[in-house]
Amino acid sequence: MPELPEVETVRRTLNDLITGKQIEHVTVRLPRIIQRPDDIQAFAHMLAGHTVVTVERRGKFLRFVFDGLVMVSHLRMEGRYGMYRKDEVLDKHTHVIFHFTDGTELRYTDVRQFGTMHLFQPGEDLLLKPLNKLGQEPLDAGFTLDRFKEIVSKRSTKIKPLLLNQEYIVGIGNIYVDESLHRAGIHPEEAAKSLSEEQLARLHHAIVATLTEAVNAGGSSVKSYVNGQGESGNYQDQHRIYGRKDQPCVTCGTLIEKSVVGGRGTHYCPSCQPLPVLIQQPR
Repeated sequence: MPELPEVETVRRTLNDLITGKQIEHVTVRLPRIIQRPDDIQAFAHMLAGHTVVTVERRGKFLRFVFDGLVMVSHLRMEGRYGMYRKDEVLDKHTHVIFHFTDGTELRYTDVRQFGTMHLFQPGEDLLLKPLNKLGQEPLDAGFTLDRFKEIVSKRSTKIKPLLLNQEYIVGIGNIYVDESLHRAGIHPEEAAKSLSEEQLARLHHAIVATLTEAVNAGGSSVKSYVNGQGESGNYQDQHRIYGRKDQPCVTCGTLIEKSVVGGRGTHYCPSCQPLPVLIQQPR
């Protein structure tokens, strides 16, 4: 958390709030947030005087596109951006402040302190870490059923860990994998390469539909997530499966179960998502 829908919501909000603003100077209060360059004074100096052109997204990463620079930012578990007047009191967990020439400030706060920022020349960011090994965007036109089959159909790993692997498909985290698999009627432990053509089609549709609905609802606020204006998302009210252990399935009424798959807490309905039984062949 946050996943693709939450990061996309933050991106849209920030575009409305900071596009066209010019940076006067930058204050870094927690050096380890800045991953590139490794000198925080160089980071601040490079950004001074630059104007925000747009804010984009790649997977779970934000791309702040300036006139001549790109900053890649990962919110990790609890990072957030917010707009403030320069005279407003600083939260104790504020780690980076972008001071604009109009007297406003974009502040990055992070209770867990896991977030990161990397600064690049334009185009360089897509060729180097952390963006260079990211996979297919699931809401782009290129995420066709045929492309999905290429990614999934020959892999022996369980389907849930595969969908969580950002080198294959980006932006889908624990919440939306569980939601998509339930919607498609597929058990999270089923082997990816064992899925039928019909199952692959259902899952492809479920991923796109779930993420689209979540983006339209402003994402899911299950912990501390808010957008750039401090507003919570609403998609958690539409969750079919995630966070609903021991509650009745919205489709069949069976109690939802929770297990661990690929090291992640996993919600599923044993009736709607049965795990196929492998029948041992006689010798």
